Amino acid sequence: MGVSAIRWTAVTAAVLLAATACGRGDEASDGALSAECKGQQTTGITDKSIKLGGIYPLSGPASAYGDIPKGIKAYFDYVNAEQNGIGGRKVEFVVRDDGYQPPKAVEEARRLVEQEQVFALFQTLGTPSTTATWDYTNQRKVPQVFVATGASKWGTDKNHPWTIGWQPNYISEARVYAQFLKTEKPNAKVAVLYQNDDFGKDLLGGFKKAIAGSQVQVVDEESYEVSDPTIDPQMRNLAGSKADVFLNITTPKFGSQALAADAKNTDWNPLHILNNVAASVTVLKPVGFKNVQGVVSATYYKDPNDPQWAGDSEMKLYREKMAKYAPGADPNIPYHAFGWASASSFHKAMQAAKCPTREGLRDSVRNLNNVEVPMLLPGITLQTGPDDGFPIESMQMMRFKGERWELFGEVIDTRKVFGPVAE
Repeated sequence: MGVSAIRWTAVTAAVLLAATACGRGDEASDGALSAECKGQQTTGITDKSIKLGGIYPLSGPASAYGDIPKGIKAYFDYVNAEQNGIGGRKVEFVVRDDGYQPPKAVEEARRLVEQEQVFALFQTLGTPSTTATWDYTNQRKVPQVFVATGASKWGTDKNHPWTIGWQPNYISEARVYAQFLKTEKPNAKVAVLYQNDDFGKDLLGGFKKAIAGSQVQVVDEESYEVSDPTIDPQMRNLAGSKADVFLNITTPKFGSQALAADAKNTDWNPLHILNNVAASVTVLKPVGFKNVQGVVSATYYKDPNDPQWAGDSEMKLYREKMAKYAPGADPNIPYHAFGWASASSFHKAMQAAKCPTREGLRDSVRNLNNVEVPMLLPGITLQTGPDDGFPIESMQMMRFKGERWELFGEVIDTRKVFGPVAE
């Protein structure tokens, strides 16, 4: 179903029309909502508007992710102008820059919640920044939905019900790489570079668990700090391991550096696995496409550079509306498509909420039943439940060839192959 086909059901519309008196206070007045919704929080939402806040590293070492909110804003601008918003509510998306610094993220979260009075935080980016803010958002009972980080704790922690991820968690992603190696290189010796925080440790730990009992081995590992100017020393050490697989668990800046170092060292030619969060063409291009041929990764949403989606109705819509509502942004940058897909997912979740309240959104994102989001790969839907806080747990492998990624193999549903992600 294309985004243009998103419509509110008559029942949902009736409920929302009954909520026209929703104000900006912490609780709805008795006459504003249906009986089941009375007393719930309506800060940041009225019968005409929804105010969301996003926190991104628009500057600093992870500034490549600054393209994501451009895709989100284009989607919301399109929906506001051409679909009368989400259920008649125009979306205002306020973006703040934390420079990928957790203390700054806390400051911006407080500003968005207390001064801007947003309805929810949407797509706060980064494991360190989200970790720094989720105690605050949960104490304030503010939804922190579809955070742009794959840390597994967003789906397993029972003490933060107001926070939930969106993209495949890092353990699920690691499982996909492990499954690929067990099939294609069952005796692989793996060298790992990882970011020394919850992000890097989560993916590395998930990978080690997923290869347990197989002949695939991690023979060397090196970490780096986000404040490091370069990862060249780590790459030299890893090359000395003579591993035949290199697992690159990095954010964009360091992903580019690791790719360049690998290409430069002609004495070491491992199969290079690049984690998804650094797999954008904007990361590979500075290294030179000729130097990254054969690198593999995994994905879950459609790549605007892949010609197989040229005739896809959602991709056509995305390109048309990006040109109209974000004319200075290149639609071929995958992070824009990522933002578009996450915004579309929010649209679906808000559409399904029983109450147009913070509690309604909190409950909706944890009760997604095979929700189709057209920008996701075929066969991948949003699915959550009482014991499953991970909306997406399926991915498909891809290999870089020429000037773009090419999908190969089948979509791997890690729920079915490996079972649930343990707490």
